[in-house]
Amino acid sequence: MLRVSQLIIYPIKSLGGIELTTAKVTDRGLEHDRRWMLIDDDNRFLSQREYAQLALCKVSVEDDGLSVTYTPDGSSIKIPFEPIKQDALEVTIWDDTCSGQLVSDEVDAWFTEKLGKSSRLVYMPDETHRQTDLRYTSEGMVTSFSDAYPLLIIGQAALDDLNSRLDEALPMNRFRPNVVFTGGAPYSEDLMNHIQINGLDFYGVKLCARCIMTTINQETIAKGKEPLKTLAKYRRKGNKILFGQNLALIGTGNINVGDELTVLSTHTEERFIVGSDAPTSAA
Repeated sequence: MLRVSQLIIYPIKSLGGIELTTAKVTDRGLEHDRRWMLIDDDNRFLSQREYAQLALCKVSVEDDGLSVTYTPDGSSIKIPFEPIKQDALEVTIWDDTCSGQLVSDEVDAWFTEKLGKSSRLVYMPDETHRQTDLRYTSEGMVTSFSDAYPLLIIGQAALDDLNSRLDEALPMNRFRPNVVFTGGAPYSEDLMNHIQINGLDFYGVKLCARCIMTTINQETIAKGKEPLKTLAKYRRKGNKILFGQNLALIGTGNINVGDELTVLSTHTEERFIVGSDAPTSAA
């Protein structure tokens, strides 16, 4: 039996994650997940890929907004759920452009000081609908300020298998999933097409290509060669290293740690088959 073992949100793109026991599923992913994003002077998103110190900004959700703490000096800033400013602007995430709302000058100044980089925080209002890639998803499926899709799922068995090949085990936070599950064979998430959790429908749409963010220690921002060096030996397809699957969704409601994950159909397309260790079943 497959069961949800972790639920994680990342309210501000590329900053620290928050583990939950219950998560509200919205039209664009888990509630609060990547609804905020830091941008530069060109309105382009900031990422740990270029600014590893973003990992040192730890986020918590409180009754009236977010709290962000910069761990090197322990200083914090409060971010209201409703932006103070009304200014909207077009922001860029990879090849996508969508509308974001500036939050406050005070918040911008705080992040600029901590990061040593001119930074502004934007919020995605409910009125912004960022369409997911129509090559892999249906019209009307949307996402927040995530890289491309509303959710990322990884099986604990996949991480356990990877760690069995490494000299030093790595935590799941290197891969920034939203949903982690136990049970099943390593990498069984690759083949998941239509799944249900607590009566809600999710659809596997694209295996997740991994980048140098996985090589950054989320507590110290030290960088290494793993896990990409090892994953490249058995999880490479073309010029991409794949680990986890991106999900789209239909419907809203709640999902919980401990919920059963039911696989209703599996992929048969070649693009979901990776290496000699590919699973033969998603169950």
